[in-house]
Amino acid sequence: MTFCLAMKVKDGIVGISDTRLTSGKECMTAKKVTVRKGNGRHAVFVMTSGLRSLRDKAITYFHEVIEEEQQSFDKLYKMVNALGEQVKRVAREDRESLEASGLSFNLYALVAGQLDADKEPMLYMLYPEGNWVEVGESSPYFIIGNTGHGRPMLDRVLRYESSMEFALKVGFLSFNATRVSSNDVEYPIDVVICKKGSFHVTEQRFDRDDMHRYSVWWQERIAQSVHEMPDDWVNIVFNKDEVAKR
Repeated sequence: MTFCLAMKVKDGIVGISDTRLTSGKECMTAKKVTVRKGNGRHAVFVMTSGLRSLRDKAITYFHEVIEEEQQSFDKLYKMVNALGEQVKRVAREDRESLEASGLSFNLYALVAGQLDADKEPMLYMLYPEGNWVEVGESSPYFIIGNTGHGRPMLDRVLRYESSMEFALKVGFLSFNATRVSSNDVEYPIDVVICKKGSFHVTEQRFDRDDMHRYSVWWQERIAQSVHEMPDDWVNIVFNKDEVAKR
């Protein structure tokens, strides 16, 4: 499985992806985010989930298109359209044989960044069918892969008005919740940020040892908060039989 998360807040975009790749009984580390830094006002990153073979093929085709037509992409949605066409191309080539083997065509992608004519960093989610949706301010994130465990934290506290620093913290806690509850999402994690107007993507990788003390800190805070939760309603349950005997 995969954990890929991209969040758009007022000052830019923050992305986090794990690197666990499972093939049968084997586990390995593989980068799931591709960063493209063009000349001048051009900064894009792509995160993917799904079969590795589909991802590699679609991204390879996509890079070829970019090399041939880069000057025509002045807005990010046009680049997303180009990636969508390559996903459709791979589907035409591989879907039938995959389904014959009992596998589904399950390539999803998050595409984010800022090109010359974009007024701000943009964020899109691309579906296996090649169509896409843009992130909205009311729900300022997309998550693909293992999506269930990390959503509650994001839904509770992440807002479009949040700072990029806050988004990164929340994103890490979302990953941490997923990792704790799933054995197919794991360190290292790759972090990418694209600040509004910078036309630049910054990358950083963190290993388990880098983040261990923050995971422990959060675990302790959760336990402490449970202990500090008002327990008058709990006492009703545990004292109910005693009250009935009187």
